Amino acid sequence: MKVFAVSDLHLSGRADKPMNVFGPEWEGHFEKIKADWRKKVGEEDIVLLGGDTSWGMYLDEGVYDVESLAPLPGKKVLIRGNHDFWWNGITRVRESAPDASFTFLQNDCVKIGGVVVAGSRGWTCPGSSDFTEHDMALYLREGERFKLCFQEAKKVRAEGDLLIALIHFPPFSVKLEDTIFTKLFEENKVDKVVFGHLHGAGYFPLKCEKNGIEYFLTSCDKTRFSLTRII
Repeated sequence: MKVFAVSDLHLSGRADKPMNVFGPEWEGHFEKIKADWRKKVGEEDIVLLGGDTSWGMYLDEGVYDVESLAPLPGKKVLIRGNHDFWWNGITRVRESAPDASFTFLQNDCVKIGGVVVAGSRGWTCPGSSDFTEHDMALYLREGERFKLCFQEAKKVRAEGDLLIALIHFPPFSVKLEDTIFTKLFEENKVDKVVFGHLHGAGYFPLKCEKNGIEYFLTSCDKTRFSLTRII
């Protein structure tokens, strides 16, 4: 079983927000992702989707975009991003899953084979260029939500299982400073962390290591609209 990841698909099947307005590289971006997905992923593999899956404002709009992933192989594990406004109430979202290949995480985890994935949205961190004093409360609250994730992970993680943290926002600044998230990852012996959110030409490493944990940036434009192999 392999694990792949991609994030920030920003699909707009029912929302009038085509991504090519952000640059010509976005032209036909979903077709590029699907082609790469089919080339790499088998039915028993896992694909982690790190938020901002749909521009939809309402549940039916978001579900329409999620359903476009259903024909693709593999088990799909999704978290909410800051633009996933359609994701309003985890029970409703889970009830709308197109089929059993989809798992939606919100402050909890899922175990698939020998892999445990714990996921929550996260928030911008101190040291990041966009962090202000108004972000502190949300940053701390998201830390508490990841504590809930790891409480659930402890219940299902067996010896030898790999633990992956799936978070939408980068869990640190470009300087890789300690944050409430990185400390929780280390305390709970996370093996790998997958995140997204970042776009554009600014520098941020696609892969790095901090205190023995591997971190992967998987925003689809950063990875040239391809999936990243995590395991």
